[in-house]
Amino acid sequence: MEFRHISVLREECIHELHIQPNGIYVDGTLGGAGHAYEICRRLTPEGRLIGIDQDQEAVENGRIRLAEFPNVTIVRDNFRNIREVLRELGVQQVQGFLLDLGVSSKQLDDAGRGFSYMHDAPLDMRMDNRSDLDAAKVVNTYSQEELKQVIEDYGEEHWAARIAEFIVRERMQQPIQTTGDLVRIIKAAIPRGAREDGQHPAKRTFQAIRIEVNHELTILDQALSDMCELLAPGGRICVITFHSLEDRIVKQTFKRLENPCICPKEFPVCVCGRKPLIKNLTRKPILPAAEEIENNPRSRSAKLRVAERLPNQ
Repeated sequence: MEFRHISVLREECIHELHIQPNGIYVDGTLGGAGHAYEICRRLTPEGRLIGIDQDQEAVENGRIRLAEFPNVTIVRDNFRNIREVLRELGVQQVQGFLLDLGVSSKQLDDAGRGFSYMHDAPLDMRMDNRSDLDAAKVVNTYSQEELKQVIEDYGEEHWAARIAEFIVRERMQQPIQTTGDLVRIIKAAIPRGAREDGQHPAKRTFQAIRIEVNHELTILDQALSDMCELLAPGGRICVITFHSLEDRIVKQTFKRLENPCICPKEFPVCVCGRKPLIKNLTRKPILPAAEEIENNPRSRSAKLRVAERLPNQ
């Protein structure tokens, strides 16, 4: 299956990165390499693009898609390990980072990956198939309270407790093995009258389990902090999010790095000595234009936040 992925907010990201033709840029979520391709088009042979993805199919696709460009390095890893990746490549600072968070169109559309509630497939949801934890383990081995917490925290699902109860009850009879089985259980758990917002009843629970399997939120704050520290002065980081949980972490992390002072508010001057690392360039996130949403409905929930590394203090 071809790695099909429509890059969201592509032109906005390229504009905000302020690409220097001889700079070093890192796409930490290579995916379909759409953003990476546009970055490479603007680099001279002295410039460099480092693409990172934990999905082997994305890595293979990136090598094909970017084969025409010199000085492209593609690494199969998680962006949480950005310090180690750059250290092994002998890179100390970069001019820009790009993160396009969440699941790709290819991962959703490939029924066998188990990401989508629209296809019946084995419960997997791993972005990195080398991981020991998959959706089947979460659904069949987590306690009822752990399941409730995951679905509530990562899916913001009002019926989390009832869904967890129904999952545990079902698996006592037999293991839950497919996405179809899980969808059926979720539909049974959520009363018909409660389905008022038009969303698929399994959407929030599938999101929650996917986030848990891939540790998507627990790694984000530290990874963003590391990237901001690895930016050269004037370098920029662009982060695209697709739900409020991701966006909140990005917003709070940028705020903390822009104003790291921990002095009590009543102090007339800062005495903790902590200096701002970045300038937050997006008090309000950049959203897709109406035309992009029409052409790619999956972009509807996308938000782009941008920060710039301040000069060394």
